[in-house]
Amino acid sequence: MGKAKFYDTALKQERAVLVGVIKPGEKPEQTKEYLDELAFLVDTAGGVVDQIFTQKMQRPDRSTFVGTGKLEEIKGYVQSEEIDMVVFDDELSPSQLRNIERELQVKILDRSNLILDIFAGRAQTAQAKTQVELAQLQYLLPRLTRLWTHLERQKGGIGMRGPGETQIESDRRMILEKISLLKERLKLIDKQNETQRKNRAQLIRVALVGYTNVGKSTIMNMLAKSEVFAENKLFATLDTTVRKVVIDNLPFLLSDTVGFIRKLPHHLVECFKSTLDEVREADILIHVVDVSHESFEDQINVVNETLQELGARDKDTIMVFNKIDAYVSPEGEEDENGERKTLTLEDFKKSWMAQHNAPALFISALHKENLEEFKQLLYDKVIAVHTARYPYDSLLY
Repeated sequence: MGKAKFYDTALKQERAVLVGVIKPGEKPEQTKEYLDELAFLVDTAGGVVDQIFTQKMQRPDRSTFVGTGKLEEIKGYVQSEEIDMVVFDDELSPSQLRNIERELQVKILDRSNLILDIFAGRAQTAQAKTQVELAQLQYLLPRLTRLWTHLERQKGGIGMRGPGETQIESDRRMILEKISLLKERLKLIDKQNETQRKNRAQLIRVALVGYTNVGKSTIMNMLAKSEVFAENKLFATLDTTVRKVVIDNLPFLLSDTVGFIRKLPHHLVECFKSTLDEVREADILIHVVDVSHESFEDQINVVNETLQELGARDKDTIMVFNKIDAYVSPEGEEDENGERKTLTLEDFKKSWMAQHNAPALFISALHKENLEEFKQLLYDKVIAVHTARYPYDSLLY
């Protein structure tokens, strides 16, 4: 008998090359931060980053995003290393996408397309699936022509132009009809959700907000004693989760929302505004910050800008600086031995973070550090809103 053959049925990870443009006034560490995040997005989508290419430019090239010399360099690497896809850090126009794809002959994605792909893989509920599909179709619509580039490769393009155009117009009409259908479906889902929210209206509502991957779901699990999916990936939580929480006999509703991110595709922001109604209609926001992240201040700004866009910037907010166990001081703030310092809880309470963000709390949700102070402050906030709204009930608490 011959030896048995074994086949590796595991899906091969797609290898990716990242491309970014360094604009005037942009610091090298800022560019690195953006591309590190893009690499994390690729990892979340199931790929692996093989190489990163950057180019200093006044603005991205209108036809190929990067210069022709840089594109040739990328092409050489892609061919020699048999790379599967090239991912650009900014949204590409339909013509840029078409030109780059023609030149490199591999799959081309931009940041928006990559985020949409991750959202499509994460969507669980009918609402999230509908929102993602709508955003994908809105993204695809102006880029339809790239699907028909195979017609250009045929000899005698005259005579083929008509059927190609007809097919594109047919596809465009089908997509527009589907977009209209999905918008109607979302309106129906929104009405159902609005009814659910009205039924919960008597309870005070608290919403967790923050950049993606800062630990919101871990805090949700800790406070609500529930099992909300949490992992070290971007957009681990996509659907809004609402749980009833009780602290010292005081019940309130806590919602965990989709994490924010810089350069979030406009289509996604529009489509997910209904999901973020939990933020708009909340009485109190808990803004969770990953204090161990090198660019946590930038992340705070991104969240505040998104809250502004949602009309929720002025809500009563508790700043919660999470992951204090993983914090190390920035470069340039080393101790006498030249090592980057860690901070104690008392150090954090005396820091600029505490002084400029009142009220501010410093916790480690993973290691359950300083959670009692967090719960007490949250209780005080909720009882204050409850007392103002239901003065006759205040005697019960």
